[in-house]
Amino acid sequence: MNFVPSCTSPYSWQAASTFRPNSVGLPKASPRCHSPPDEPWSTVSLSRQFGPSRTRDDGRGIPDATVARLPVYHRVLRDLADEGVQTVSSDHLAQACGVSSAKLRKDLSHLGSYGTRGVGYDVSFLSYHISRELGLSQPWGVVIVGVGNLGHALVSYRGFASRGFEIVGLLDSHPDVVGEQVSASGVALIVQPMGELESLVRTSGAHIGVIATPADAAQGVCDRLVAAGIRSILNFAPMVLVVPEGVEVRKVDLAVELQILAFHEQRRVDDSAPLAEAMQA
Repeated sequence: MNFVPSCTSPYSWQAASTFRPNSVGLPKASPRCHSPPDEPWSTVSLSRQFGPSRTRDDGRGIPDATVARLPVYHRVLRDLADEGVQTVSSDHLAQACGVSSAKLRKDLSHLGSYGTRGVGYDVSFLSYHISRELGLSQPWGVVIVGVGNLGHALVSYRGFASRGFEIVGLLDSHPDVVGEQVSASGVALIVQPMGELESLVRTSGAHIGVIATPADAAQGVCDRLVAAGIRSILNFAPMVLVVPEGVEVRKVDLAVELQILAFHEQRRVDDSAPLAEAMQA
């Protein structure tokens, strides 16, 4: 894709339930019953572009670290529900989520009291409340800018629709890509030229923008998305975006994740070298 890079940004930097036989990890008990409604990427680590200790500005005071773990809790709860599990203990849920039970209980305490001591959590009930907290009780329109190999892979990802996200628009600057028909969750979308960005955001009702462009084009695309009214951006470009106050950016950089894994592999090699030498002596 041949995007025109942006020179400078106009923005300043900112950096409980009846026990059932198929419950998991629980003793038999009969606490009070709830009747929750039915509720409707990735293992890649996502890093926010601001300090990890910042709390939400909506007055609810949920730490960002907790917010980052809520999708994991929600995914595990949905998997348990699909398996027919109806009640789960905090210890089992914590283990499945890869956190300590103390951290799990503390995270969920920010949402309210949805468990019963000695019994655990109603899977569907807790899943519903987490999804509501995450804003998944309503569909969110997503527009993807950059429909190259990565953009096509994102469009093909079926997890978006099942989690309440609808791809409502595709944009690219390359003439060979513009006009291409792409299927997004069974809906045929036409890749639009970059000149249609603002009108597409306005008419589609998109709330989230995904940037899948080369690095030199990402800031310019970001500026236009923000100017068009987008306040939530998922950035796949290998660069740090400069955004105004009130705009949330999530960054996914696979190269960075691989480099972190390489660091740990190197540490293992370094730690094992003295042992190998000693065994050969």
